[in-house]
Amino acid sequence: MTILGISAFYHDSAAAVLKDGKIIAAAQEERFTRKKNDASFPSNAIRFCLEYAGRSVNDLDAVAFYDKPLLKFERLLETYYAFAPRGLTSFLRSMPVWVKEKLFLKKMIRDGLNTIEKVDRKKLKLLFPEHHLSHAASAFYPSPYERAAILTIDGVGEWATASIGLGEGNSIRTLRELDFPHSLGLLYAAFTYYCGFEVNAGEYKLMGLAPYGRNGSAEVGRYKKIILDRLAEIKDDGSVFLRQQYFNYATGLRMANERKWESLFGFPRRHPSGPLDQRYCDLALAIQQLTEEAIIRMARETKRLTNAEYLCMAGGVALNGVAIGRLDNEKIFKRIFVQPAAGDAGGALGAAYAGHHIYFGQRRTPDPLLPDALMGAYLGNEFSDIDILKVFRKYDASFERIEEEELVERVAALIADRKIIGWHQGRMEFGPRALGARSILADARDPGMQKKLNLAIKFREGFRPFAPVTLAEDAQDYFEHDYSSPYMSFVKQVKKQRCHDLPPGFENKTIAEKLAFPRGDLPAITHVDHSARLQTVHRETNPRLWKLLHAFKQITGHAVMINTSFNVRDEPIVNTPEQAYRCFMKTEMDYLVINNFILDKRRQQTHEKRQP
Repeated sequence: MTILGISAFYHDSAAAVLKDGKIIAAAQEERFTRKKNDASFPSNAIRFCLEYAGRSVNDLDAVAFYDKPLLKFERLLETYYAFAPRGLTSFLRSMPVWVKEKLFLKKMIRDGLNTIEKVDRKKLKLLFPEHHLSHAASAFYPSPYERAAILTIDGVGEWATASIGLGEGNSIRTLRELDFPHSLGLLYAAFTYYCGFEVNAGEYKLMGLAPYGRNGSAEVGRYKKIILDRLAEIKDDGSVFLRQQYFNYATGLRMANERKWESLFGFPRRHPSGPLDQRYCDLALAIQQLTEEAIIRMARETKRLTNAEYLCMAGGVALNGVAIGRLDNEKIFKRIFVQPAAGDAGGALGAAYAGHHIYFGQRRTPDPLLPDALMGAYLGNEFSDIDILKVFRKYDASFERIEEEELVERVAALIADRKIIGWHQGRMEFGPRALGARSILADARDPGMQKKLNLAIKFREGFRPFAPVTLAEDAQDYFEHDYSSPYMSFVKQVKKQRCHDLPPGFENKTIAEKLAFPRGDLPAITHVDHSARLQTVHRETNPRLWKLLHAFKQITGHAVMINTSFNVRDEPIVNTPEQAYRCFMKTEMDYLVINNFILDKRRQQTHEKRQP
């Protein structure tokens, strides 16, 4: 049985294929089109997934789309009616699109598939699981648990903005839902917007900004009080009630009523290119802490309703690693599994799983020998040496090809010598994070490396932290975390003995001054609050990266490197060898390693113009 899952038309379009319940391939459309968060029909991702599975469209047992468009249309109509006459402009803009296109989603899907091959309409079975069921399925079914609680939190699906469920065997039961317009994800998105970042793309920037806030200060306390008194109520079960007079997302074209927010907080919305002063740092910390509190309360309610030992999570809010790390510290559940493509892209995978296990009733048997069914999330394209050599010939690239043992030894020595490496290996990752297949690697011990990577490689904001990657068996020597974290799901504290005490008055220093302070013996991955979003590498799922880390440990005594995504600001992570080479050439990366090929920047004859 082969099922294709699709997510599309809102943001982060993607496709995934299951064959007899096993994940064969999954990829996001943006990696092929090079349009960040591409929302278009994922023709390229579908084509790749089908080719990898060795199947045609007409071989499929079903195509599953990740939500129910008619329910979403019902929500829009009821919302506009409830808020009338507010929202007329938004109504007039959105309704023609819905009437002409999205109400005819079956036709749009068939038309999209017809661009790949001619579809037999009589044979094609289309399934439409609900949005939050797709999220829940994407988290529970690939997890290693026979029975687990499921918590999904995002902006909004059809009506639901959060759900509590229970997975047992091949079934999922939804026990509780929070409905639009009340949404923890939209509350966080409103603050993302007010702090000058892009909604549905900049929430991780807000999370990274929060540690620069003055924890425990009067200002942070005042902002939290304003939020709870005027904007939102967080109830004992973690559900939120948002006072709609302060928000515009239900009927307008913006997230927040800027005039009212400015009167509440005493300062205007930050312009996206404007300076990041302390007010926005404190505001980011306030909403981050309240978001963490809401998630913990939801998790306690989930535990009460299910009495499950394990928790599975998905939805965009589940990518807030700081909140998930704090939730894990609460030990409400023994273990937490966060599906790595937790946002809408992962809905494609969940839709396929829902079709397999719920619609077709197929059995589910987790493999006790595997940490999960995602295989490290390495589910995308891979390229042969012939593919790579074609690129090198096209650009007259200078390269060496060496065997693996020598390769990892040489690259480990280069990183130890403070060189920055573009690392393109094996199958591309599924989800928003580079996990060691399309990564930039560097030395976490270098106090200047965070600044260099941000400004000369990534061309992004200097305050942004970098994630560490470490050998799974050595993780507890560096981080306060007691089990694996292969998908960067948890932000945890760096071990105290590896950190420097912060000087008096540190919280009152500027962002630049905080960044300049040497925070420990791994300064490039230690955030200003001594935290890090760790990734553990396992020999079973990524043997080459494991060997590289092991070789680096032999040289330096440390089994930790920087791992950041192989891209520059506002571009998707690279997919092909050509994209990797072009990114390598327009940044200040020192070496590029693709499969067994290594390229030294100094030996390249043609340099593209280096620019952000």
